Amino acid sequence: MLTRLWLAVVAILFVCSTHRLLADEGSDVGSGAGPKTVSASPAPVWIENYSEAMREAKADKKLMLIHFYRPSDQRRQEAPDAADSVVNIEKQFNRPSVRESLDRFVLTKLPLDATITTGGKTQRVLSHAAFAEMHGSPGIAVIDFAHEDQEYFGYVVSILPFTPGKYYRFHPSHIEALVDLPAGTLTQRSMVMAVRIHPEHPASTSGSEDPVLLSEAAGHSNYQAQTRSLGHQGWGSRFERIIGKLLGRGIPSAPVEVVAESWPGEDLMDSCVDCVDSWRQSSGHWSQVRAQQASYGYDIRQGDDGIWYATGIFSGGR
Repeated sequence: MLTRLWLAVVAILFVCSTHRLLADEGSDVGSGAGPKTVSASPAPVWIENYSEAMREAKADKKLMLIHFYRPSDQRRQEAPDAADSVVNIEKQFNRPSVRESLDRFVLTKLPLDATITTGGKTQRVLSHAAFAEMHGSPGIAVIDFAHEDQEYFGYVVSILPFTPGKYYRFHPSHIEALVDLPAGTLTQRSMVMAVRIHPEHPASTSGSEDPVLLSEAAGHSNYQAQTRSLGHQGWGSRFERIIGKLLGRGIPSAPVEVVAESWPGEDLMDSCVDCVDSWRQSSGHWSQVRAQQASYGYDIRQGDDGIWYATGIFSGGR
């Protein structure tokens, strides 16, 4: 993957879906940090009604995880061995390492033709603009009803398409990574996901997701997308602003930034995986992405040229 990338060097330094889910409370759905005790984790319970699951997620302030499946696929001869079959997906959620994180989720499973009624109008759930990155195909989507004070409340914040893309390929192990993602927007969490599922297990997201670094990563990805130009534009002034905020909170480490761009026409998950792989091709970039960072922020934005622009900013690497 020959994606272009940049690594800022200054002195001694290497230097969301926009569509909220609008389902009515009474909408009908049709089928057309400390150690945890694994043994205490209850078996997953799957709700097969969109409105019921949404009401529960809102009431309990949880994430709503939806498994979209194609009923005909479950009758395939190879279904018992297929990683994306309903039975095998549910087996993954029943693994102790996944179950211990499910107290933050309401689990839902729906056929691809499930419908929802909003304002008297019935439509296929997967046809809603919020699920555009699912491309109408089987997979997993997560909606955030846990963080009422955040911009992404009520929005899709994660996707795991089962249909292979250009670069992204679903693997059952991705479910464990999904349920352990930090809070954030769809683009932020997708970038973190791409880092965590890389086969070499880079450690830059093992620290704390920092709101300052998240905001700066989002801002710079937006700038690159708007200008259709990859680079560390304005890094000098941005560096001073970032380090000033970090020092103000008692964090002495200087920030480090990496950026990359996708090829035109890729979807979100392909672009995230592509950008991480492009960093892997540069020893300077990879030394930062693979390092254990005390704090980090990742984001990515698509320009009107069809190219996605990724940014990672770190502090306290070792």
